[in-house]
Amino acid sequence: MPKILILGSGMVAPPCVEYLSRRLENEITIDVSSTADLDAAIAAHDLVISLIPYAYHAAVIKSAIKSGKNVVTTSYVSSAMRDLEAEVRDAGIVVMNEVGVDPGVDHLYAIKTIGDVHAKGGKVKEFYSYCGGLPAPECSNNPLGFKFSWSPRGALLSQRNSASYLLKNQIINISDKDLMASAKPYHVVEGYDFVAYPNRNSVPFREFYGIPEAETVVRGSLRYERNPMFVQALADLGWLEMGRKEWLKEGMTWAEIQQKTISAMASDENSLISRIKEVCNFPNSAESERIISGLRWIGLLSSEKAIIRGGNLLDTLCGQLEKLMSFQPGERDLVMLQHKFVIEWSDGSKETRTSTLELLSDPNRFSAMALSVGVTCGIATQLVLDRHPAFVASGIWAPYTKEICDPIREAVEKEAVRMVERTL
Repeated sequence: MPKILILGSGMVAPPCVEYLSRRLENEITIDVSSTADLDAAIAAHDLVISLIPYAYHAAVIKSAIKSGKNVVTTSYVSSAMRDLEAEVRDAGIVVMNEVGVDPGVDHLYAIKTIGDVHAKGGKVKEFYSYCGGLPAPECSNNPLGFKFSWSPRGALLSQRNSASYLLKNQIINISDKDLMASAKPYHVVEGYDFVAYPNRNSVPFREFYGIPEAETVVRGSLRYERNPMFVQALADLGWLEMGRKEWLKEGMTWAEIQQKTISAMASDENSLISRIKEVCNFPNSAESERIISGLRWIGLLSSEKAIIRGGNLLDTLCGQLEKLMSFQPGERDLVMLQHKFVIEWSDGSKETRTSTLELLSDPNRFSAMALSVGVTCGIATQLVLDRHPAFVASGIWAPYTKEICDPIREAVEKEAVRMVERTL
């Protein structure tokens, strides 16, 4: 009877557990504590799924090495994880990663289409991939055009990363401060107004995906049109700072905090707005009015006393956003993922092909994000447990090959998570 240990109990866990529970022989334990004796907990099971923050995956892998147990994560392979490759191989264990939606489902369909094109003698000259976990359009009625299923911290910080990508064989680097300004309108399907911006480092994916012929490789994120400029304003106004502020004390109002962060003359609304316009340098009056209205809606200009979290501005803001912008019962979320391939055929002709996932949640079941991440993780886990031929070699793996991707993709499609191809 396979014994599975799941570390973490967030929104991804339930669909993962539901999938694995279909095999009656699977015995599943969910550990929601900071396991006092991780070694003992992992040793008592056959496989561990790590759904805790990625920074802790290396510690989980080290523990699994000691008892020779396999590991599955939904996260990117970090340098700390990659450094354990030799020990993982010596221990003879499988560490399967990047089996969520992004990363995860994106890999499955990128590898599929690239393989199809290469098999027919074509070359993928340009590759674009953008993904967004968003509220459904009818639920996006707030200044950020965004809602949170968990703490907003991670989502906001992801929009403050630097990014690199390939454009016409040149590496383009974007600083964290310029990332939101790089967002541009991006058409995916009718009925949505998205903007897209690059995410992290896309450059290695030319090698990961086996497309040395590609001159442009961009992987990035989707947001509703009004989101990036608002996040940029929050950053400009100091709200995304993580450092402890000794002056940030209980009893301060939101307006007093905002006055302090931007050195406004006073904490009344007129003084704050005047200074905000100087600090943010809005491109036009319409944008100025929209963002200031949003700041007012969040309460950042109000005389209400703030609840201070963590002694810093970011966590204090996140507490307010969590209260105002969490999903409510009956609201739907959306996972939108699209690849775009510019293909050159052997006769010199060109074709543009897209592969698109538009997944709206059933409000009476799992969220779209939870389903697409959780069920993909569950499927990969079962393949490891079943000792599928593509999932037995020891090492630290991600789904970058046809042999690994095909069995996951075929099973994911049965769970209604499917990217649809179209030639433009």
